[in-house]
Amino acid sequence: MSNKNFFSLIVVFFLGIGVTYSQILEDRVFSEHIHSVRLFPQGAQQDSQLDAPVVSLSDSRQLVLLFDDIAYDPEQYSAKLIHCDADWKQSALRNNDFSVNFNEFNIQEYSYSVNTRIPYIHYAFTIPRVTKSGNYVVKVYRNRDEKEVILTRRFMVYEELFTVGASIVPPTQSEERRALQQVNVAVNYSKVDLIDPTTQVKVVIRQNQRWDNAKFLAKPTFLNQSSKSIRYEPFDGSNTFRAGNEFRFVDLRFIRATGVNIAEVKVEETVILANTLVDRPRPGGTYSQYLDLNGQYIVFTNDRPGGDPEVESEYIYTTFYLQADPGRDIVMLGALTAWGKSPESKMVYDPKSGLYSTSILTKQGWYDYQFGFPTANGYESDPIEGSFFETENEYEVLVYYRALGSRYDQLVGYVYLHPNRRRI
Repeated sequence: MSNKNFFSLIVVFFLGIGVTYSQILEDRVFSEHIHSVRLFPQGAQQDSQLDAPVVSLSDSRQLVLLFDDIAYDPEQYSAKLIHCDADWKQSALRNNDFSVNFNEFNIQEYSYSVNTRIPYIHYAFTIPRVTKSGNYVVKVYRNRDEKEVILTRRFMVYEELFTVGASIVPPTQSEERRALQQVNVAVNYSKVDLIDPTTQVKVVIRQNQRWDNAKFLAKPTFLNQSSKSIRYEPFDGSNTFRAGNEFRFVDLRFIRATGVNIAEVKVEETVILANTLVDRPRPGGTYSQYLDLNGQYIVFTNDRPGGDPEVESEYIYTTFYLQADPGRDIVMLGALTAWGKSPESKMVYDPKSGLYSTSILTKQGWYDYQFGFPTANGYESDPIEGSFFETENEYEVLVYYRALGSRYDQLVGYVYLHPNRRRI
């Protein structure tokens, strides 16, 4: 082989590696017949499925992945774990660096739906334990072919190497104090030798388990080397969030009756149809407190008490409505629509009715959502939903650390903030 051809092969090889490691991995569903994907820590309570997919290295709980396949026959699905850096690009770790087993797992636990109009197969997969902290993605694919990916889901595993404190305070921007919430963070790193906090430490704050509006703080505002403490209290608004409003919701736990905010339910031989009440913008007025799920949803049925809601819940073709002025793109936001990323999240305007609408196949349960406009900087919800400092939101603070010479970002601290926590 000539030197020129050898050099060309080397270039192609490294370019291929660059594509793999530079790709940002995220929560996605690649198949139209896959629904109700959830990843959460195992728990005895029904509402554990609302918790963020975060566990510690020493946690006795494990994460469980649930999803439904609208099908009559089971498929051969496999799962693989991918370790990522703080920016959700694949890290330089090899499989045996973080996995105690061979990193390919067959998903063998599945159940057929019971007497449902739309048949489906419910799959469950317990995430294997890992030996390194950090960001992870579980990738599920068909027939042991990694090119046939059906879904990816992100989760985090942390170790308590740093001591982290956080609090929600009134924002420093006086002109919008009533519409914002500010999260201040304090970090103590006495257990490690930290040389440069601006390059070795990254702080991420996210609201209501969203990644689309997460805040990445790289530069501390205060640093005390003698006490080995760092504080992130910027005055430029980089740690503030739009407080928003309590989420809208629909109660789809019934098919023989209309739940809250449901206008009608039609039960037919092969399908169930539901229409919601018409939503309207609510930017003004006073803040109204009520229970919500902070944008998440929970699978549950009240039609079969004492049964297993994962296999006995019906799928309902639900149409959501919004009365708003035409001429703008409107998106439905929440875990139901992958926070605006699913195709069904886009509302369509009907000039005859004067309403925006979208139809989504939903499993029986309780669903939270809001509306927003897509912008260059994410989604803007204030003109439709309003924003109030009093709104109850959940926040997570994740602290990443890269030791000198290390090949990956450790997740060394985690804080979950839920002041005045209220759930249904």
